[in-house]
Amino acid sequence: MRPVETLLLLANLATFAMLAIPQLRSLRWPLYLALFALLVAVAQVLTEGPRWQMVPAYALTGLFFLVWLLRNARQANGAVKRNRANRLAAGITIGLCILALAFSALLPLAFPIFRFPHPSGPYEIGTLTYHWVDAARPEIFTADPNDHRELMVQIWYPAKGGQDLKRAPYVQDGATLAPLARLLRLPGFVLGHLKYVKTNAIPNAPVADGAAKYPVLIFLHGRGGYRQHNTFQVEELVSHGYIVAAVDQSYAAAAVAFPDGRVTALDTRMLDRRFEDSTIPYLSRDVSFTLDQLGSLNRKDKNGILTGRFDLQHVGVFGLSLGGEVAAEACRFDPRLRACLIMDVWMPADVIKAGLRQPTMWISRDAATMRLEGWSRANTDETQSTMRKVFEELPADGYLVLIPGMFHEDFSDAPLMSPLTSWLGITGPIDPERGHRIVNAYSLAFFDRYLKRQPAALLDGPAKQYPEVFFESRRTYAHRR
Repeated sequence: MRPVETLLLLANLATFAMLAIPQLRSLRWPLYLALFALLVAVAQVLTEGPRWQMVPAYALTGLFFLVWLLRNARQANGAVKRNRANRLAAGITIGLCILALAFSALLPLAFPIFRFPHPSGPYEIGTLTYHWVDAARPEIFTADPNDHRELMVQIWYPAKGGQDLKRAPYVQDGATLAPLARLLRLPGFVLGHLKYVKTNAIPNAPVADGAAKYPVLIFLHGRGGYRQHNTFQVEELVSHGYIVAAVDQSYAAAAVAFPDGRVTALDTRMLDRRFEDSTIPYLSRDVSFTLDQLGSLNRKDKNGILTGRFDLQHVGVFGLSLGGEVAAEACRFDPRLRACLIMDVWMPADVIKAGLRQPTMWISRDAATMRLEGWSRANTDETQSTMRKVFEELPADGYLVLIPGMFHEDFSDAPLMSPLTSWLGITGPIDPERGHRIVNAYSLAFFDRYLKRQPAALLDGPAKQYPEVFFESRRTYAHRR
């Protein structure tokens, strides 16, 4: 919990003790605890911002203050009669207040303002966000023929920085994640507090001088996701010298907020598998358009920060779920993409038919874990068989990395959001920190080998440090020599 939130809970506890224990009421200073708790509640809202998890604490603060006022008024008018009924009512009230105090403390812990672990690389992280319109491409998700494809793209890059600089929020407006919450069968407001979470990124920081240019990665979110939902992975890659451009794919994302205040929500047709499959070729063009825009940005960044810092000869793409399908499809037709990382999804029909040419890595899990999560036999078999088919027919190097115990949401930031995710069946039995460590290790090794041409011993065979991982590779003769 945040500092003033903790102080408010302690103030409520002290106020309750003062109201419930007769010996304390005889002292003078406890009489002001109720007023102090009320002031702390106001300070918490003003300084840290309100969130729904604190509503029980706010309600208790108001209730205790009201009880304090009424008790003072009754004492001023004379002694209060004590009988068996009054004592019983007081006992019940105290018991209910104890339960409410416990609930008000546990709720913020269950849905915390969490912190991202500091990435392991030598670079600090900077971030900028851009709004781009593809004037050459009509929007297929709307009926207006004058609508064109619009994207919000957030760029993370190696930066100069310091511990005293302001960190960027995880999301600007938590309300835009309401469709995702509902997709997870949760109330729409549940993820609203994520706007208070801070990342390790510094807005508008100058680019680090470690290299003249940095290789580029494009990240694609899942259906109903958002561009930041793999921040644990993005920040780790950036800290090791990559520029990552994460694309909010309008109408496939939970919601996308544009600078003029418009918000596009998830198109419910995307929940239909046949419609979703039909959009893959269109969504994959977002990748090519983003690459075109990065080229323009490399020539001249209006912010004066990223000009000339993109190594567009060494570009990769990675995506989770729907984003993995889109990444695979983009790799099928855009030769500028030199490395393809696909996470936990089946392969699109065109990719199965034509295959891929680039070095490709799949990070997923075994069929038994999918069934444990509740995936149907058909979806499990499709994921496993289509990954393997494209993997086995690759003319380039390929890697299949399966991590037992990871559920679908474990490949995103979801495990960080609540200690209840595993209990609710949202995440799997694997330790969340270890799961993220494995994903980051293999992601970094893969891109280091194929974009930076650096040694990556992790890809040479099963790893002693990750014995639980099922690892297979297909290496071309040129790399085996």
